[in-house]
Amino acid sequence: LETCTNRRAIGYTLAAGLVFGAFLGYLTSAQQIFQVQYEVGSWFPVYFGGLAVSLGMATFLNSQMVLRFGMYRLALSALWALAVLSSAFLVPAIATGGIPPLWAFMCFMAPAFFCTGILFGNFNAMAMEPMGHIAGTAAAVIASLSTLISLGLGIGIGRAFDGTILPLVIGMAALSALSLPILYWVPRGK
Repeated sequence: LETCTNRRAIGYTLAAGLVFGAFLGYLTSAQQIFQVQYEVGSWFPVYFGGLAVSLGMATFLNSQMVLRFGMYRLALSALWALAVLSSAFLVPAIATGGIPPLWAFMCFMAPAFFCTGILFGNFNAMAMEPMGHIAGTAAAVIASLSTLISLGLGIGIGRAFDGTILPLVIGMAALSALSLPILYWVPRGK
């Protein structure tokens, strides 16, 4: 109850759930996108792993960037970048009937994954910040809530796969945009 009524804990948990929902949307539709839409065949693990490198780099560089910019500013910048990047990529995605060239999709997803990698760790750390006195219980509540939110959203994005990347890109744009007001709402209160 304390975790759910703390503005910072619940706000950053909700934002994490939305962003992780977009990521799970990718995970649930990645095989169809690469195997069915782009027909990469046995190269699927290479493309899938290549995007994971971007996520890993973000996680690795996050600790250095947090010291320089601070968690909140870094998370806000990464979320804005993800929302703008996803919204902007809708233009070529729609213009190509939802099937842009594979190189264009990869050029979009690599920085999107980098932003997502920045957001994962920082949202969880910011949600936990006021919960030190009940850290174990709060961590369980925060992880459970963000996972429940993301599961429903991610499954919805995955099930919306229609032979194009449009459901994924729309989901990423919408969920990152929905997270932005939360990041501005959280610091305004106690």
